Amino acid sequence: MSFTTETYPGVHASPPDATRGFVFNHTMLRVKDPAVALDFYTRVLGLRVLRKLDFPEMKFSLYFLARAEDTTAAPDDIGQRTAWTFAQRGVLEFTHNWGTEADPDFKYHDGNAQPQGFGHICFSVPDLDAAIRWFDDNGVTYVKRPEQGKMRDVAFIKDPDGYWIEIVEAARLTQLGRPEAGVSDRA
Repeated sequence: MSFTTETYPGVHASPPDATRGFVFNHTMLRVKDPAVALDFYTRVLGLRVLRKLDFPEMKFSLYFLARAEDTTAAPDDIGQRTAWTFAQRGVLEFTHNWGTEADPDFKYHDGNAQPQGFGHICFSVPDLDAAIRWFDDNGVTYVKRPEQGKMRDVAFIKDPDGYWIEIVEAARLTQLGRPEAGVSDRA
């Protein structure tokens, strides 16, 4: 069975041939302190660091993280590992501008305060209840727990820089967006 896109104004029915092979590789978040951000994303969310790139002349570093299960596929050669990193899907990039970690007043805009812009990233988990217990055990800050608000079975947590992370269990979202069923079948 082939994929058929949903159709709305502005949507092209099929991707242009010139885009064949395009892959969404990563999205970037600026982080104040990479040690704090890396601890949260590797310990609490289970991501792994694929590659770190330093740019001393511009005083910043990039960290690329993903849920890479098959680490044997990661080349040891640094150039090949960099190319491999940029060929992956679903990568989270951190940009650390050197020195921000030493400034107690420094803070990035999370995109959800005014003026709003960037909203959140999302992790799909196999068991939302187990994930919530794990987050509770690790003292994670919530924006919204799954039982709160009109949209049930969806949680929002914050990372150490204040960015919002949506947490969903795909199997619980079958009724999401169905007007006849309300917001959720578990509401």
